[in-house]
Amino acid sequence: MKKLGDHYSFLDVSDYGRPLSNAIARLFKNTKVTAIHLTLVFGITGIFAAQSILEQKNVLALILLLTKSVIDGADGALARLKNKPSFTGRYLDSVFDFILNFIFLGAIWSLTDLNWIWWALAFFAIQLQGTLYNYYYVILRNRLAGGDNTSKVFEYKTPKALAGESQVSVTLLFYCYLLCYGVFDRIIHVMDRNAYQGTLPKPWLMSLVSIYGLGFQLALIGGCLIVLPTGYILPAIVGYSIFIPLFILLRKWNW
Repeated sequence: MKKLGDHYSFLDVSDYGRPLSNAIARLFKNTKVTAIHLTLVFGITGIFAAQSILEQKNVLALILLLTKSVIDGADGALARLKNKPSFTGRYLDSVFDFILNFIFLGAIWSLTDLNWIWWALAFFAIQLQGTLYNYYYVILRNRLAGGDNTSKVFEYKTPKALAGESQVSVTLLFYCYLLCYGVFDRIIHVMDRNAYQGTLPKPWLMSLVSIYGLGFQLALIGGCLIVLPTGYILPAIVGYSIFIPLFILLRKWNW
């Protein structure tokens, strides 16, 4: 159920739920439950998390955000365990994450007196952070022997549907993915244009960059709901982007 091969590993702080994700995948290995079913479950869980934020049930919101993260990891783990990779599942997962992030931050904004621009800035920031992490991670997965290459470094061509999935679904979700992530992918690519052909990020650097992984971001949002005044959370998310240029410089300098 690994995304990377056996010759490269790093401490991924965003993947704290991996043991539970793998356990869920094993539970459904020999059933009719598919990875897409789990994707739908994490989508529903995310909606309940957003409702909890709106109702200011912050501990419950944190629990649901963490649960969403665990199930989010389980869908891909189940696909790998059943050896049934799917572009439909890959794009659906990403589109759900995009929509839910927008909803989570919107729910937080609705509880504040902040101008709506902070919602937009925080959403832009959290997506750009996640894109940097995914950019480096997908490069590793594509360049290392034994890595999962369902995800591509450059998503510009509609992939051919794999066995068991509809080409119509793949094409539709591919364009939804481009609409959601295309701008962020381009920005990060411009900032570190040679990452794909250059030296791979060192494991210690990937551990640092993993603070921008979605799992860690959701845990951070949930924690902020408990310890920070609500009006501080969106500005804090924007400020959290300060490490992006530093991580890129470290990758370029091959430290």
